[in-house]
Amino acid sequence: MENFAHLQGASEYSYNPATDDDETSSLASGATRLPGKSKDDVSIENSSTIDINFDDLNLLDLDPELARLRPSAVKSSSANDSNRQRLNGSSSEGTEILEPEPEPDFEGVLDDLNRELPAHSCAYCGIHSPSSVVKCLICSKWFCNSRGGPGAHSTGSHIVNHLVRAKHKEVTLHADGPLGETTPECYNCGSKNVFTLGFIPAKSDTVVVLLCRQPCASTPSSKSDLVWDTSQWSPLIEDRQFLSWLVKVPDEQEIVRSKPVGFREITRLEELWKENAKATLDDLERDGAQGEGEPQPILLRYEDAYQYQNIFGPLVKIESDYDRKLKESLTQNDVVVRWDMGLNQKRIAYFYLPKLESGEVRLAVGDELRLRYGGELQHPWEGLGHVIKVPNHQSDEVALELRRNEGVPHELTVNFSVDFVWKSTSFDRMQLAMKTFAVDEQSVSGYIYHKLMGHDAQVPQVLRTQMPKRVSAPNLPELNHSQVSAVKSVLQKPLSLVQGPPGTGKTVTSASVVYHLSKMNPGQVLVCAPSNVAVDQLTEKIHLTGLKVVRVQAKSREALDSSVQHLTLHQQVANNDTHPDLQKLIQLKAEQGELSSTDERRYKSLTRLCEREILATADVILCTCVGAGDPRLAKMKFRTVLIDEATQATEPECMIPLTLGVKQVVMVGDHQQLGPTIMNKKAARAGLTQSMFERLVLLGNRPIRLQVQYRMHPCLSEFPSNMFYEGSLQNGVTAPERIKKNVDFPWPQPLTPMYFHSNLGQEEISSSGTSFLNRTEASNAEKIVTRFFKAGVLPSQIGIVTPYEGQRSYIVNYMQSNGTLKKDLYKDIEVASVDAFQGREKDYIILSCVRSNDHQGIGFLTDHRRLNVALTRAKYGVVILGNPKVLSKHALWHCLLTHYKEKGCLVEGPLNNLQPSLVQLSKPRKPIDRAELIKRFEPSAREPMASGFSNNFRANTPSRFDQSFYKTHDSFSIPSDAQSMRSQATYASGLPPFSLPTSRGLNYSHGSKRGYSGLGGGPSSSYAPSMISQDFQSQDSRSMRGGDDASSVAGSMADNMTTYSQADRLMTGRSQNDRTGMDYLNPGMMNYKSFDDDARSLTSLQSSSITDF
Repeated sequence: MENFAHLQGASEYSYNPATDDDETSSLASGATRLPGKSKDDVSIENSSTIDINFDDLNLLDLDPELARLRPSAVKSSSANDSNRQRLNGSSSEGTEILEPEPEPDFEGVLDDLNRELPAHSCAYCGIHSPSSVVKCLICSKWFCNSRGGPGAHSTGSHIVNHLVRAKHKEVTLHADGPLGETTPECYNCGSKNVFTLGFIPAKSDTVVVLLCRQPCASTPSSKSDLVWDTSQWSPLIEDRQFLSWLVKVPDEQEIVRSKPVGFREITRLEELWKENAKATLDDLERDGAQGEGEPQPILLRYEDAYQYQNIFGPLVKIESDYDRKLKESLTQNDVVVRWDMGLNQKRIAYFYLPKLESGEVRLAVGDELRLRYGGELQHPWEGLGHVIKVPNHQSDEVALELRRNEGVPHELTVNFSVDFVWKSTSFDRMQLAMKTFAVDEQSVSGYIYHKLMGHDAQVPQVLRTQMPKRVSAPNLPELNHSQVSAVKSVLQKPLSLVQGPPGTGKTVTSASVVYHLSKMNPGQVLVCAPSNVAVDQLTEKIHLTGLKVVRVQAKSREALDSSVQHLTLHQQVANNDTHPDLQKLIQLKAEQGELSSTDERRYKSLTRLCEREILATADVILCTCVGAGDPRLAKMKFRTVLIDEATQATEPECMIPLTLGVKQVVMVGDHQQLGPTIMNKKAARAGLTQSMFERLVLLGNRPIRLQVQYRMHPCLSEFPSNMFYEGSLQNGVTAPERIKKNVDFPWPQPLTPMYFHSNLGQEEISSSGTSFLNRTEASNAEKIVTRFFKAGVLPSQIGIVTPYEGQRSYIVNYMQSNGTLKKDLYKDIEVASVDAFQGREKDYIILSCVRSNDHQGIGFLTDHRRLNVALTRAKYGVVILGNPKVLSKHALWHCLLTHYKEKGCLVEGPLNNLQPSLVQLSKPRKPIDRAELIKRFEPSAREPMASGFSNNFRANTPSRFDQSFYKTHDSFSIPSDAQSMRSQATYASGLPPFSLPTSRGLNYSHGSKRGYSGLGGGPSSSYAPSMISQDFQSQDSRSMRGGDDASSVAGSMADNMTTYSQADRLMTGRSQNDRTGMDYLNPGMMNYKSFDDDARSLTSLQSSSITDF
């Protein structure tokens, strides 16, 4: 090692291991040996090259299959490996290579573990070979290029693990290593971000050059006369490990002698370093056993609201603390600002926030930021503002509208900083709602209370209502049979769940329900959703029915333009003419900018009075779930509440509108699509990601499913229907209606506008270090988009969906720099995450799967809900780009690929000559185990039953293998006749076989004073048997194959319909153990991180940008 020249800041390497041994070292291409200097004193002036055997380099680093840094490859190519001497015949000990490995020296191992380690030893495992360790320049800790001991092969090397978790990006090599104390950096721009660096072979066969991925590797260099083959660019980090010629991979002996450290220890140590930079593994042991401090997980049933609050309260607190700490740490310095003036004469600052790519924080319109100036050109300044634009497919800029114009340094553009302003409002309202739920018996009716707690309601209730003669609402589309049945059922029940699969018209159905609820019941109807977009869509639809609608917005959003601006509360106050004094004060404030203290008090008083009058006379009030805790609604009581997109809200979030005196609840959503996103891992593991809608379904409350989809071409809806909805979706559009004859696109099957294009390019870590990209898929996406353009498709009709923020950003930049048509065309294409596309549609969708590796798994692509959303956004056609060999290792994707293959739509090759793919699908590592789907909901030692519950729960609960209870339909008892008939009741539930726990045989001690006297009805009600009791009746006294339960609400939803035959079902790729293809994960991990099919790989469902380490 001491024989290698010392390089400082080298970026262009050319060393030749073929001529290297312990006695000699040679330098090439600009390296000169000064007169009178020995080989050890060689200095390099104005050069950054080391001699490399390029034949070895080609084998090791340019071939995607051989560049995986196998230990055997390292032994034959590393510049400092003594085995090379034996292989080249330069040593008399050449026969040593054939000798068997010696037995492990366990005493030596213990001595190595106990002795004091050098300062440059790996902070995880203690490996300290200079050629195998790398120093992080941010925290000055050393880490090795080892993946750890047996079983840890899929977590990435220790140095890459640290860089990703700590979000550090710059490293330097050890001075005694083969390349000396070198900091890898881009030859052109000097960037030191190792996640963007790669090497390119020059025209000379002895030189490689380090360049960053974008923009330097994508454009010719002007810094050197060398000609570089940019198409050969390869990243320095492959398969989450540095290439072996840059950082040697420790051999097995070194790994055996190192400290054993597992994935969990690494995770906890990184967390500990945030508080104590000098912490070690020993400190972890002193802190206690692993898992200490984990919050109590959620339950399926609760004894009372106090227990409910005691479990969910700490989870909300954990998420709140994490969110606050995260936003406080996201200050962005050295921000360059572009200034503009808005139409309302307020200053607007435009700037970029690179930290958004990490995906750690979501920036939304209306969020508050603080802009600060700390330069020397004027006095320090800071101002608050709210976001009016977030990064999108057109621009990555953030637009911040400042509250005040006074003192704004709009003539300056540099030396600004941006702080994220954290507000506890949403978390405080969740906590208050749960407290109200526990202490105020008037907050909800007794019936709703016991239903939410999971108690066995002995007296089912039905509302005494007179059904409307016309179910469809004025000025809205006519409802189909399943929508009519859903509306009628909802109007009669105090608690209803409506499941709306993609494209089935949830919004129209919800608006129709609200219209009839408003006409039939006194008082206002409160309509909520977790997102502002969903609330605005509902506001528009309900307004069309002629009802008086008021949209309540947060103060921070009042200045934002929207399609329902005229319906917002603050705008109705401004347009109100019943208070002339208020109108004068509003005009005076607009002219002067501010009022005197007396006028300000008068202005606020009159505004509150006018708001109360408007709210009191409204038919429907709409707001977000968190907005239901607005002080302006605090004294109001709402008998009826509808929550749209309920499956995307957390339980505490849903509790806010439910504690306003509700007696009738309607929840609309789809638990087969994406659920709420939780940022904190502990809260996610404890189950905060499970929505109230899903828990109520698991308690036996059957959702009423909408069954006619109007979005997709029938061939596009076939797989989602069979895999996620038991084949119950009907097509409201025909194939000819979803074929654009004037669009000439090379679909492999002209009448089947879909295909899966095999892409074998490897995934890479994005510049943030916390996301992924795939250059091959990005290139093919651009070619497909260009072909759509040439066929006459407009940019607004195309959507590119990708699960990873790194890929989203790369595709946007790639199309701009490599697109062959006008740049503006590519700029108008929406490229977004799966989460961003939920609830939306495009004519054509291109799905880039990104994941393609040998060890790491496919990340959160394993989530069936994410796949369902991605596949159901298109109306006319879908193109999927992915690696079928890798994806097929997961059972769900194997089913999808089999489906495409059978349809003749699994292809490869250039776009103008697509051919059936010859790639052999991998055998899934494990089949989808239906029994595992409910394991997480059964009481266990970790999830004790609430006190007072019957101890014979397990004895009275059907076994998880007792299919006669859990499934309402036996798919393999269907006659092999294409016209076989069945009742829709058999598909009323959206869950797969044996996924519904039962409450039969449970005798609860409610321990609450709340009774069941909520709404009308009673023992004499015609709605006698509850839904769950109908299930038992069907199990005990009816054939499970018929579905002819006349008393079932779902059974009366519509007439019987034609269904798929048994042969058709078998052709969809479902096995006897996989009737639906769903792959439920642990509830706490559905939207954060969970183990996928690789032992140590993690999947994260956090929006678009995930750390899969």
